[in-house]
Amino acid sequence: MKKILVTGSNGFIGKNLVEGLSKDYRVFALKRDELDLLKKEEVHKYLNKNKFDIIIHSANQNSTRNTLVSEYEILDRNLKMFFNLESCKNYYGKMYYFGSGAEYDINNYVPMMQEEYFGKFIPSDPYGFSKYIMSKIAEQDNNIYDLRLFGIFGKYEEWERRFISNAICRCIYDLPVTIKQNVYFDYLYVDDLVKIMKWFIENTPAMKHYNLCTGNRIDLLTIANKVLNISGKNLEILIKERGLKKEYTGNNARLLSEINNIKFTHIDTSIKALYDYYSRNIGEIDIRKINV
Repeated sequence: MKKILVTGSNGFIGKNLVEGLSKDYRVFALKRDELDLLKKEEVHKYLNKNKFDIIIHSANQNSTRNTLVSEYEILDRNLKMFFNLESCKNYYGKMYYFGSGAEYDINNYVPMMQEEYFGKFIPSDPYGFSKYIMSKIAEQDNNIYDLRLFGIFGKYEEWERRFISNAICRCIYDLPVTIKQNVYFDYLYVDDLVKIMKWFIENTPAMKHYNLCTGNRIDLLTIANKVLNISGKNLEILIKERGLKKEYTGNNARLLSEINNIKFTHIDTSIKALYDYYSRNIGEIDIRKINV
């Protein structure tokens, strides 16, 4: 049985991965209080001792509902965690880390971005720039791979900030759904990410970078209407700014060329499953935070 380390296991993605992979693999759910990824000597000692087959690096520094960090801290901590793991590359089989469509530069997004678009522009924001640097390093290493996420959603995400979960929670409390400005996204259901990661665990990919996305674009207004239809309620949808923001979608042809039998969960099915999840766990939703 393969030995898997998941960093950031308290976070949205990490928690789902631990749940989804534990039936088939020996999964180590590494939490921050167990190992500080910012401390190089601790990381080296831990990885040298455990000799993992696969590391899935989902630990990530960005501003969250509980933590506001400076631009410098985003850049500094993301890179330190990555380089501390990268410097131990001889202690493990492969490392997959989650990059971002932000690597393509938020100011220069084009619809359905391909992996070859990477490097046309250097990201101007610290988060995107940190992921850009990691990607350049991954190109040089034999056993480190960049899996670029665009929109991803599912249980355990920050419902106060993430659109689909926020829209669902607002409907549950009979509040209008709010959209700052409409935009087209490519949304990947987190359960599908788990299925994709099983393939990467069992196989050695041909390329070093992959867009992890469905290849289907959908705008926030359409999603809001889907949530309302599932809820059966007649609530308002409030859009604060007119027009469309720059589309944030990716081309997934490279991914499909490797995993040719993958079937993505239909957006209606995944939204319904998430709606049911929040309905069952309504006590976890603090209505005082719903407008944040």
